Amino acid sequence: MRLHRNLCFATVDGLLLIFNEGNYADKVVQQLLKRDKRWGSRDRGFVAETTYDIVRWKRLYAEIAEIKEPFSRDDIWRMFAVWATLKGITLPDWKYFENTPQRKIKGRFDEFSKIRKIKESFPDWMDELAAKELGEKVWSKEATALNQQADVILRVNTLKTTKEKLKADLFDLEIETEELPKHIDALKLAERGNVFTTDMFQNGHFEVQDANSQLVAEYLQAEPGMRVIDTCAGAGGKTLHLASIMENKGQIIALDIYANKLKELKRRAKRNGAHNIEPRHIDSTKVIKKLYDKADRVLIDAPCSGLGVLRRNPDAKWKMQPEFIERIKKTQTEILDTYSKMVKPGGKLVYATCSILPSENQEQVKKFLASENGKNFTFIKDNKILSHESGFDGFYMALLEKA
Repeated sequence: MRLHRNLCFATVDGLLLIFNEGNYADKVVQQLLKRDKRWGSRDRGFVAETTYDIVRWKRLYAEIAEIKEPFSRDDIWRMFAVWATLKGITLPDWKYFENTPQRKIKGRFDEFSKIRKIKESFPDWMDELAAKELGEKVWSKEATALNQQADVILRVNTLKTTKEKLKADLFDLEIETEELPKHIDALKLAERGNVFTTDMFQNGHFEVQDANSQLVAEYLQAEPGMRVIDTCAGAGGKTLHLASIMENKGQIIALDIYANKLKELKRRAKRNGAHNIEPRHIDSTKVIKKLYDKADRVLIDAPCSGLGVLRRNPDAKWKMQPEFIERIKKTQTEILDTYSKMVKPGGKLVYATCSILPSENQEQVKKFLASENGKNFTFIKDNKILSHESGFDGFYMALLEKA
């Protein structure tokens, strides 16, 4: 691979914004990709993938380069040189790469490969917490899996097309997909590519959604004609899946505390042809109290640490602090206690997170079932999904039934 100056400069600029300014990696990359209209898909792919790669391995590369935050522009170039050297890329004769100690870089890499938290590039506290909750052996495997680049998975919108038809339509555009036996509405792209410009996406024939994320809506056992409440709907990935499962029949009330996310959900629902979704902004406790004992099914896709989705959000490793985990667990407890009151007798509830930590998952469910409000519920089943076992994002979901 030959390095091109303008692509490398764009990557370095982006990394400074992510590391020093605390900007979100996905937003920075979006901006970088608009930088030069002459760039082809390969150029844009280099900028996006290199930026994410260096974000993912920040700790390892910084330790090898012997630099500390806040990083100067020269520090980022040193980190870039480490990345290129470890990838086996020949460094061009640029001043930024003068005196790059390539043999020393490889030697330090071998040395750090014996220390998991540096080798897998995690903050000390996160490595310790995950090892304590999952066990050293399981966490070592999971840490490696969470550093893999995530596949691009599509969820077929069955309100508008079928899996077979979408597969054929994409194939006509030279986009190859593979079916996933355990995920009934999923297609995996054989090669990464921009599918958002296709007519099929513009016409709402599919959404991009991780394979394991697609299991959550299915877990709720919603049926056409039911009243379903998605309590933390956000921009509506799982809400839209529920609409297709329910064949547009019945009612889905999509709740969220962020009005702007519900606005995005409305836009997506229109594109998807999902007509049974009613967004409601939680601007007071009245919104929730009005729905007590009213729902056949309630989905609580709870706010969480997001440790299961680090493959697609690697910068979250560096933004998160231990106090956040403690705060989010309190929030989860409160949400589960309050929102579960919306389930009517005989109805069902799913509590789900995209975390791999038992303290956010099965321990929260156990605590809820032992509480005053939780005594009305029976545990039916749960699904603990780790990335190293599934090949996709880490998730947890539990199905409960109200007496």
